[in-house]
Amino acid sequence: MSTPLKGVRVLELGQLIAGPFASKMLAEFGAEVIKIEPPEGGDPLRKWRLMHDGTSVWWAAQSRNKKSVTLDLRQPEAQQLVRQMIGEFDVLIENFRPGTLEGWGLGWEALHEINPRLIMLRVSGYGQTGPYRDRPGFGVVGEAMGGLRHLSGEPGRTPVRVGVSIGDSLSALHGVIGVLLALRHRDQNDGQGQMVDVALYESVFNMMESLLPEYSVFGAVRQPAGSSLPGIAPSNAYRCKDGKYALIAGNGDSIYARLMAQIGRRDLADDPALARNDGRVKQVERIDAAIGEWAAEHSLDEVLQALTEARVPAGKIYDVADIAADPHYQAREMILESQLPDGTPVKLPGVLPKLSASPGQVSAPAPTLGQHTDEVLSAMGVAPETLADWRARGII
Repeated sequence: MSTPLKGVRVLELGQLIAGPFASKMLAEFGAEVIKIEPPEGGDPLRKWRLMHDGTSVWWAAQSRNKKSVTLDLRQPEAQQLVRQMIGEFDVLIENFRPGTLEGWGLGWEALHEINPRLIMLRVSGYGQTGPYRDRPGFGVVGEAMGGLRHLSGEPGRTPVRVGVSIGDSLSALHGVIGVLLALRHRDQNDGQGQMVDVALYESVFNMMESLLPEYSVFGAVRQPAGSSLPGIAPSNAYRCKDGKYALIAGNGDSIYARLMAQIGRRDLADDPALARNDGRVKQVERIDAAIGEWAAEHSLDEVLQALTEARVPAGKIYDVADIAADPHYQAREMILESQLPDGTPVKLPGVLPKLSASPGQVSAPAPTLGQHTDEVLSAMGVAPETLADWRARGII
């Protein structure tokens, strides 16, 4: 089966989430990804969250389709090896603090001179320039600086985090977009590579919709609003008779009219003052109260059935058990069956985005630490006795 990135070679120097998530997506669409890990312990993600047989099951999702090579980048021999390798790669992905690679002689200028075709994706907390560039930055800090954390939670209470590392993942997605744009640019400009500079806080800030223009024009500082969507009505979570919550988004004009008719509130459906969103926002408490009263008289299943019939977007709040059992997830191949190294079955997320002619795929499970070290380095011409010496000295 054809894959759009077949022939593209990626060298991953990153750890944990943002850089490795980006290379995971490239690998799923055919890129060959060589992941460099420190010999002592490997990528710290191997020990994050719930572990099976000493390795995080998260690793099985994050590192599939990759090859693992152990290499201590602090050692001169390893740094020289990377300089030798880089001419054979199209993309290098790293997410160290700015200046780290430069200290090893592996910065953008040095590697670009060796391989002018190289595309270098650099993911960091604050970017490669600016007064904050040298600060350490994890995804949670990017979420806070980017404006997301301030909006998360209930009014007047401590801001809460999204339950996953969304700042890292958003940065990875921006990084993938940047790499694909750079590959396209290289095709059109005589093979010229470039650096892609992704900052965690900027990736979050890019998702903040109308936050900045509303402030610049009106001086409005948007505040957390719990489960509602300020300025867009109605859109909220409503408690049903069985104690479960239905998420109902009736904020389109025609959708709103169908919603009100379905819950028996023709007075609200036919009120000209509520025909458009700007009018509904002014009376959102009245509308929410009507929907809430109706939902409280029905079970969640009854609410969802009625709103599906009325063509009103609505849904329940899924936990992972709901996801794993859902037939739509199964039909869309969003849950893949795989195995851990000892044969234990494991379910993993499917591949996105879905392409009709050249879909992504999982061709290999996540590697054990250093599984491909000898294979990759031998192919580069490193002699067996050198490999043995480096292994004894902790370089690989």
